[in-house]
Amino acid sequence: MDNKKGGVLQLDWIDLIPKSERNQFNAQGMPVQNHSGSAAKQSLAGKVRQDLNGSSVKIPGFVIPLEGDANKVTEFLLVPYFGACIHVPPPPPNQIVYVKLPKGAPVQQLWDVIYVVGKLKTVTMSHELAETGYMLEGTSIEEYDDY
Repeated sequence: MDNKKGGVLQLDWIDLIPKSERNQFNAQGMPVQNHSGSAAKQSLAGKVRQDLNGSSVKIPGFVIPLEGDANKVTEFLLVPYFGACIHVPPPPPNQIVYVKLPKGAPVQQLWDVIYVVGKLKTVTMSHELAETGYMLEGTSIEEYDDY
C-alpha cells in the first residue's frame, strides 16, 4: 500500500519485501509455505527494504507476546497471519516485526488483528521462535479497520 497519512507510512506486509523478491509470495501477499517433510525451519531468505529504516509506520498484524505481565504486553512479534511462529515454519524474517512498546498494550486488545504505530528499523533480531528482519519502536496500537 505504501500510503502516507499525517507523516506516517501505512504499510501492508507485501510492502516489507523488496519489489525484486515479491514473486516468492502468493496472491494474498503471504509467503509460499511448504509444510511437508520433517520439522520445517524458518526460511532466512529474503531481504528487508533498507529505504524503510527510520520511517514512521503503521502496520496491521497479529501479536505473539514475548514480554509483559498479566495485564500488559511490552514486547511482541507482529506477524501477518494468525498462528505464524506457532505453527512451523515461521514466515521469513522480512515478514516478522519485533515490537518494543515501552508503555505496554493491554492484553485484551491483542487477541485480534491490530495496527501498530511507531518507528521502523531494519535490524535483525533473533528469538527462539524466529528471526526477524525488522524492529519497531512502538508508540501506540490502534483498532484495526480495513477501510
